[in-house]
Amino acid sequence: LIKNYKDKVILEDQEIKIDYNKDDLNIYNSGLISFEDGIFDNFQFNVKIQNNKYHFKINTNLDNHVIQIPNLNYKKKVKEKMALKIDGKYSSKNSFELNKINVQHGKNFFKFKNILLNNKNEIKSIDEVNLLFFDIDQNKNNLFLKRKSKNYELKSKFLNLEKIINSYLFSSDNTSLKIFENLNSSLKIKIDKSIIEKQHYLNNISGIINFKNNKIYKAKIDGVSVDGKKTKIQTNTLNDEIITTFRSDSPNIFVSKYSFVNGFDGEYLDFYSSKKANISNAELVINNFKLKEMPALTKILSLASLQGIADLLTGEGIRFNEFDMRFVKEDDLVTIDEIYAIGPAISILMSGYVEGDLVSLRGTLVPATTINKVIGSIPILGDILIGKGVGEGVFGVSFKIKGSKNDLKTTVNPIKTLTPRFITRTLEKVKQQ
Repeated sequence: LIKNYKDKVILEDQEIKIDYNKDDLNIYNSGLISFEDGIFDNFQFNVKIQNNKYHFKINTNLDNHVIQIPNLNYKKKVKEKMALKIDGKYSSKNSFELNKINVQHGKNFFKFKNILLNNKNEIKSIDEVNLLFFDIDQNKNNLFLKRKSKNYELKSKFLNLEKIINSYLFSSDNTSLKIFENLNSSLKIKIDKSIIEKQHYLNNISGIINFKNNKIYKAKIDGVSVDGKKTKIQTNTLNDEIITTFRSDSPNIFVSKYSFVNGFDGEYLDFYSSKKANISNAELVINNFKLKEMPALTKILSLASLQGIADLLTGEGIRFNEFDMRFVKEDDLVTIDEIYAIGPAISILMSGYVEGDLVSLRGTLVPATTINKVIGSIPILGDILIGKGVGEGVFGVSFKIKGSKNDLKTTVNPIKTLTPRFITRTLEKVKQQ
């Protein structure tokens, strides 16, 4: 949480007062505290030792430290006032009980009640969490979490989930649940409104998540977009295999998270994933969508001299009937078995891998005129394509995309024959229409 914290706490100018009698010992301490070199704030620490239990109170400010919670899109700047108060106890059984933790930062507050920690500082249970804060974008967030027996309920009128979703979609190291000793509980969720991406919202988010041994064992969550379209996600675990299905009738919200796609407009999105032993086999299907901007595809079309289609991509957009992606994910490596997209203007088949920042893809792009000649079922675009007469031009182009995500190199070569795999996949899609 403290921006430049390096596992070191420095105390300076400490004044210590000790009161002792035969029943208890009281220690009062005050001075300066620092969590990063050269930055200090006021600090007070009182402890009362009685019957082998240590009752302590901590009062400190963090005015001179930068505090941030990335997943909540929250940040306190330097010189802004922040007060931290902790009231708790420590027993000879090596367990901490943090009865109250209160953090105040202007109109923002973070309150926690009765956190029980083991000797590894892992959370055994927590009774209550109450948060009210303005995030970096000045959205007013609130969250109330309450324990009922061994289970929990979470309620919120508004919560920015953008960073939380991004961390799970794009990070291979989802360690947030490791703060718990052994979470075997259910979490009931009710969020009235939430930001998913930029100005895209979901309303009436509700559902339940079941945890087993600090992992999501089963989940079912529903939400509704602003225009009334539904989003559903389900997770089930069977014989150590985690099955996740995701369906959204408002896919624009989620596709917009990918910075290399702009101007996306689609009908629905289906996702299926099977994960076992840290290896995920997944398939993503998007139906009836249009792209207005996609730099990598624009470059391929331009290099292939298909300028008419390239102009469509940056103008009104290119429509696709279906996009189908099958891939395997293991840690930072995503192996793309196949990406196939078919539309009235072009069809694309490609494969490759993404590992960390490195992208390597190769594939085939075929204009609709070629598909029409081979299969005879997709409308001809006509004058926007190179080669107006029968037999002119080539069947399509092969391409390679390789490099870092911010520095991709693209090469394109003409091809005179289509691979059997391309023809087979096209026939499969046409038969389904």
